Amino acid sequence: MANTTNLEKVGLKTTQPRLKVLNVLETSEVRHMTAEDVYKQLLQSEQEVGLATVYRILTQFETAGLVIRHNFEGGRALYELCDGAHHDHMVCVECGKVFEFVDRTIEQRQRNVAAKAGFVMEDHSLSLYGVCNGMKESGSCSMSNRN
Repeated sequence: MANTTNLEKVGLKTTQPRLKVLNVLETSEVRHMTAEDVYKQLLQSEQEVGLATVYRILTQFETAGLVIRHNFEGGRALYELCDGAHHDHMVCVECGKVFEFVDRTIEQRQRNVAAKAGFVMEDHSLSLYGVCNGMKESGSCSMSNRN
């Protein structure tokens, strides 16, 4: 079960619905989940938490800094646990899967561009959109168990 300390550290009261949602996020093989994905996993494990409650909890988690909400093209919000490690994303426009990557050269280039413009960069996000190798070669996602 999810660690109650995580909730308490960010000032959220420990409730069963919050613990259940946090547990799904912490134990899922899928890192990027919609509210509906979380809800479906709760239903599969016979946990009684309503969809509206899942949305409300994810919003609270986002405000508290426990999760990051991504609004990738396609209009759906995806949530991922905030682990403090920066990474960027590649989104397959065919299967919708999200792949994470880290490239120090890209990161340095972005800092250089900002500095050259006299811009003080506080944060950034980079999302690349394309077709994953599996969809391109076989018509099935190359990362079918991940999001």
